[in-house]
Amino acid sequence: MAKEKTLDDLFYDTLRDIYYAERKILKALPKMARAASSSELTAAFEKHRDQTEDHVERLQQVFELLGKQARGKTCPAIDGIIEEGEEIIDEFKGMPALDAGLISAAQAVEHYEITRYGTLKRWAEVLGMNEAVRLLDQTLSEEAKTDEDLTGLADASANQMAKAA
Repeated sequence: MAKEKTLDDLFYDTLRDIYYAERKILKALPKMARAASSSELTAAFEKHRDQTEDHVERLQQVFELLGKQARGKTCPAIDGIIEEGEEIIDEFKGMPALDAGLISAAQAVEHYEITRYGTLKRWAEVLGMNEAVRLLDQTLSEEAKTDEDLTGLADASANQMAKAA
């Protein structure tokens, strides 16, 4: 009979999922930055890449709190979201709608991350893991801010540029 799985197991599995996702995002962001046509969007992707390095480090600290090695677990959801972003780059390269498409792809990534970090933070609270709560909340706040910043870029220029064509 299989061992009964608990919230601890769910927490660890989800932690491995977001760890994999963050490392994939780290690889995708430079490509998105190079593809962007506006310097503001390029800068936003570069800033998020730097933040993502911090997010990976914080996740490594959470693994340490669990006494476990930081190891990712393949996440088909993030693989698919990143693949969609790559399709936008291929299909809209050199076109006025490119930046709007890149922002939408980046926001799909952000929303995935916000979901994962929100869940992990809640579970850490239930499990009494106060230090993990603090680390996860810090990242959750940064992800939400990045999402807001992307909306600002879309509203300020990218959506109108895409429409004007």
